Amino acid sequence: MGLIDLHCHLLPGLDDGSPSMETSLELAQEAVADGVSHCLLTPHHLNGHYVNHKQDVIKATADFKEALEEALIPLTVFPGQEVRINGNLLKALDDDDILFADEGEQYLMLEFPDDDVPHYTERMIFYLQQRGITPVIVHPERNTMIMDHPDVLYDLLKKGCLSQITASSYVGTFGKKVARFSKQLIAAGQGYVFASDAHDLPGRKYEMRQAFEQLESEFGQDLVNRYQQNARSIINGDNVPLNELKKIKKKRFWLF
Repeated sequence: MGLIDLHCHLLPGLDDGSPSMETSLELAQEAVADGVSHCLLTPHHLNGHYVNHKQDVIKATADFKEALEEALIPLTVFPGQEVRINGNLLKALDDDDILFADEGEQYLMLEFPDDDVPHYTERMIFYLQQRGITPVIVHPERNTMIMDHPDVLYDLLKKGCLSQITASSYVGTFGKKVARFSKQLIAAGQGYVFASDAHDLPGRKYEMRQAFEQLESEFGQDLVNRYQQNARSIINGDNVPLNELKKIKKKRFWLF
């Protein structure tokens, strides 16, 4: 088995990812070339711009799978969603309109707004956990509130959430500040998996292999193995051991 990508926007025409099946197949070829063998397809859902209902994603995934087979691209794909935290999330769950990372409906790929963590987040996560759901917080390293107040993520992870760091963030595609913060999260045990978050956009390509090579160089092979096993465990619905977490200390700048 190759790498597992738990977060990508390869389905055509559903969101700000791939605009066409042709592009989707090109992205799939990029994924395979980068060492990826399995992809959870996660179009945006309930984020204020895109609504991708469960059954629509399942149908789009089936069509994409057929196109992959015809193109002889060896990529296994599963239907999923990148679900924005919002007040309608529990109703969407009640209406069976949410896709999980695993068939057992344990792991939910949960997105925050780019610059905020809503005030009701802890309460919503409590309600999700009451239902046996473990939120996987996607790309926290690019959330400006978390960057400014890293204890926000620390507290959520302490409550049992997991986190997904974007491979491109870690290798510097989003700039030095995001790369530095990604490394801080990893060093503090506040990362669990890498994913591509691949889009058909400049700078949003597959860099999974590079991220794992850098992770091995900076943190060792054991952490590489753990990240890869965590991704397998999530997609299989198996238990993911919780990390020993450390807080990230913000630098203070004194004026004299």
